[in-house]
Parts: sequence; structure tokens; C-alpha cells
Amino acid sequence: MKTQSGSAIYIQLKNRVTLPHGKGVTLGDIAFLIAPPELEERLKSLLLVQPEYSDGNLILIDTLKVIPLVKKLVPDADIEPIGEGRTIVQISGPEEPRKPSPAMFALVWLLLFFGAALTIMNFHADVSMQEVQIRIVEMLTGRRDEHPYLFQLAYSIGIGFGMVIFFNHLFKKKWNEEPTPLEVEMFLYQKNIDQYVIHEEYRKMKRSEEGMSGEET
Repeated sequence: MKTQSGSAIYIQLKNRVTLPHGKGVTLGDIAFLIAPPELEERLKSLLLVQPEYSDGNLILIDTLKVIPLVKKLVPDADIEPIGEGRTIVQISGPEEPRKPSPAMFALVWLLLFFGAALTIMNFHADVSMQEVQIRIVEMLTGRRDEHPYLFQLAYSIGIGFGMVIFFNHLFKKKWNEEPTPLEVEMFLYQKNIDQYVIHEEYRKMKRSEEGMSGEET
């Protein structure tokens, strides 16, 4: 198939992709492409890596690996990389994902519930919250009540309602499209993991290249 000289091919690598075990990594799996229609399918099916067991479950592919393979397929192409210059490929295991155990879910829920309750109680004890509440009720009503249960009940409901508003989430319902603080923290955590994986993969590649150069000498 003949192609026009200097065909422009725009390649934007994805940040992270997950592929099943045993599947070869193609350009269409890890990148968004803008290319002439007669080249698009060939480029998407271009095999970049055939993962081996020794590669582990994380593979780093950068633009410097992609461009030579694309040039080999389309020698006269004008390749324009966009965005990040690398992508992380996660290889999922052959086994089917297991459903969460109800007993484990209940155990984790109880641990989180009582852990959060103890945290709030210890904080209130540190700041003498009960004495503060007694003083507030005395200021509002003019009489001292050592057990202001009504005020404490409203205060407890307010804490729960405030947490729902703060986290912008109640079970599967969100009040708006803004990310919750937990989602932001999970995003930053995943980003830090990706940066660490990239650093480690480059370090392994450099050590492998140094080993090969040492053998040649």
C-alpha cells in the first residue's frame, strides 16, 4: 500500500492501561492516534511488546520505543508526539476477579466505624468538649445543665451531616460533579505510585544497558 510522503501521525500516549495476561501490547492499546485513514488500522494493530513472565505485571513503554517501530512500519511518516512521553501497562492475572467477602466487608466496616468513633471521642476529651457544651447551653438558656443531651444529640447529627457535605458523597450518590477529598487523595496516591514505577523501570533499564555494555567490553 502506497502512502503519501510526509504523512502526519499524531501520537498521544495514555497514562496507564490494563491489559489481560498473554495479550500483546499494541499501539492502539496505549495511545490515541490521529493519522490518515489508510494508516490508522495498521498503526493501531502495530505490536510493540509481547509481555513475558519475567517482565512482571508492570511494563513501561515510552515514546523512544514507539517512534522507531512506527518509522519501520511507515518510513516516510512525520511523527508528532503529544503529551506525556510514557505509559504504564499493567498486566492483569489470568484468574477472574474475586467477589468481596461479606465477612471481610463487615470486619473492615466495624474497624473503620469504631476507629473513627474513638478518634472523635479522644479529640473531644482532649479539648474538654463536654464542658464547652455545658457552658454553651448555660449561655443560651441561663441555667446550667450537667447533661445537655438535646444539644449533644443535635451536635452529633451535625457532625454526621457535615461529613456527608464535606466528602460530597452518600453511598453511591454525589451532590455535584466535584471530586471528593477521598477521590483527590486516591488520585494523588496513584500518581505517586506511577512516578515511582517510572523511576524504577528507568533505573532497571539503565542497569540492564550498563550490564550489556560491560559484557561487550
